[in-house]
Amino acid sequence: MLFRNLLWLVVTSLALLQAQTPPPAAPAKEPPKIVAGVPANYDESKVGAYTLPDPLKLTNGNPVKDAKTWRTKRRPELVKLFEENQFGSSPTRPADRWFDVFDKGTPALDGKAIRRQVTVYFSKDKEGPKMDLLLYLPTAATKPVPMLLNLSFSANSSTVDDPGIKPGEIWGRDKKRVAPPAGRGFGRLNVAPFLTDGFGVATVYYGDIDPDFDGGVPLGVRKLYFKPGQTEPAPGEWGSIGAWAWGLSRALDYLETDKGVDAKKVAIVGVSRLGKTVMWAGAHDERFAMVIASCSGEGGAAISRRDYGEKVKHLNLRFGYQFAANYQKHGDHVDQMPMDAHMLVSLIAPRPLLLQTGDTDYWSDPKGEWAAAKAASPVYKLFGKTTLESSELPPAGKADFNTLGFVMHAGGHGTIPSDWDLFRQFMRMHLK
Repeated sequence: MLFRNLLWLVVTSLALLQAQTPPPAAPAKEPPKIVAGVPANYDESKVGAYTLPDPLKLTNGNPVKDAKTWRTKRRPELVKLFEENQFGSSPTRPADRWFDVFDKGTPALDGKAIRRQVTVYFSKDKEGPKMDLLLYLPTAATKPVPMLLNLSFSANSSTVDDPGIKPGEIWGRDKKRVAPPAGRGFGRLNVAPFLTDGFGVATVYYGDIDPDFDGGVPLGVRKLYFKPGQTEPAPGEWGSIGAWAWGLSRALDYLETDKGVDAKKVAIVGVSRLGKTVMWAGAHDERFAMVIASCSGEGGAAISRRDYGEKVKHLNLRFGYQFAANYQKHGDHVDQMPMDAHMLVSLIAPRPLLLQTGDTDYWSDPKGEWAAAKAASPVYKLFGKTTLESSELPPAGKADFNTLGFVMHAGGHGTIPSDWDLFRQFMRMHLK
């Protein structure tokens, strides 16, 4: 238990580097040593050869030659494969969800923004699971604006420096809701540059949707959908990542009702396990116009068959609750999985996707993320979209920005200020 808590703290802390944090110190040039009991590989010579399933081949073996066949046949096949084997199936939009806009439009951030705060209730029960959505619109906007929707590791009141935000709560180590530690500033967003570019910014705390710990099912949204007598999701039903992705879709439900928001131009962003989450949210819900996945790694954008960095087996051992129970069967047999990360990437097509990582984030396998993007490129090209120009892994700082984009900073897991500048650049390229 001690090892697990320490591992969670290290991974989460790295993932939550805030936009104002200075760049990390000079990165180590060599991969870290293998920790006993943690399945991982940092030796390229041990990766070996692997064969990826073809995203443009139907289950019956017929090739996908046009966008219509992709949309009507192949895409639904792949969504089902990921539901059955990794993330689990999730419910559709709940008929009885409702919104309480308790802050309808307050001037904020030195007059640069109009702030709204909304509680999204997932059922008729006001005491049941719910999430707080915080959003800012540029004061100068004269028409609906594109939005960046951030999935955060911390409560809204700890994410943006604004005293007018409703005080939030996070899950503590004792699995109870507590106030965030004062002055921590964990995962803060620098909203102002996005407003200057004409974008709105919204954020939600992932723990409002579902707790990030084993045994949290009774405390989150998934319990609302149990059949009589059911106490745990079935093997093919959603884990926490599926629930967090579902919650992002419910945030979009609200944004579609807000007259200040161009709901057809909403980008989603998440880091680490929340990078995996936005990948699945964008794959599953085509209403999202763009996905920005930071350091999503294994279980996200990194090729599992490459067998580098973190492994599926480790995800199952340490974070099995985040996935469908069916994912457990693939820990020792990733070569037999009917899908891999390049297929998850391809499910975002033809919409813009940016994969951002660090060149020494060996745990998340930057090369594996780049390889997944390259392997998904034929699907983007099916729609006439531009893909990665690089023929090999580009160096840190060299952005390969097309409809399908990839970039690494010099350093490890998480984001640094320059990454957020690139996120805005990518949004300007494709959403303005």
